Amino acid sequence: MPLIAIALAALAIGFEQLVQWKYGPMGIIAFVALTVGIKARNTTISGIGAVVLVMLLAQSG
Repeated sequence: MPLIAIALAALAIGFEQLVQWKYGPMGIIAFVALTVGIKARNTTISGIGAVVLVMLLAQSG
């Protein structure tokens, strides 16, 4: 079980670094808002984070 938790944490950190590298500070703010919203079960915050991430993805594509 601890190995799975470590692997998931490593994947999350890797994804966070990828978002920060590709989309800058706004991407990391959106990712944090999405994560906090999901953990707190707050649909408003998670929705805002998701919308900002989608806008960043659409802008770069």
